[in-house]
Amino acid sequence: MNYIVIVLQLIVALGILNVWLLRSKMATSYRGGNAKNLREEFATYGLPYWFMCVVGILKVGLAIALLAAIWVPALRQPAAFGMGVLMTGAFVMHLKVKDPISKALPSLGVLALCLAIALL
Repeated sequence: MNYIVIVLQLIVALGILNVWLLRSKMATSYRGGNAKNLREEFATYGLPYWFMCVVGILKVGLAIALLAAIWVPALRQPAAFGMGVLMTGAFVMHLKVKDPISKALPSLGVLALCLAIALL
């Protein structure tokens, strides 16, 4: 069971780091509205740039905490719950702008993985 949780932590953490550090300026089919990058996506949701920065710091920090939790298990649950809260917010923002459910699936998927990490 422990190895399954570690794999889930790696999937979530590396996925978040990929989106926020490597692909933040790239268009994807999952961006809200017609946004072509993270900054445009947050603007689509009606959120200011400073809020995007705060969310980015939180997501990257929690992703790093999920990686660190492989060696420091006490970090696992708080990091997974924190990331789950942020993923819930991401899902709600997709609903707010009436995106098709296909654009919201990554946030729901990561939320489900975070719940599994926190509860296993």
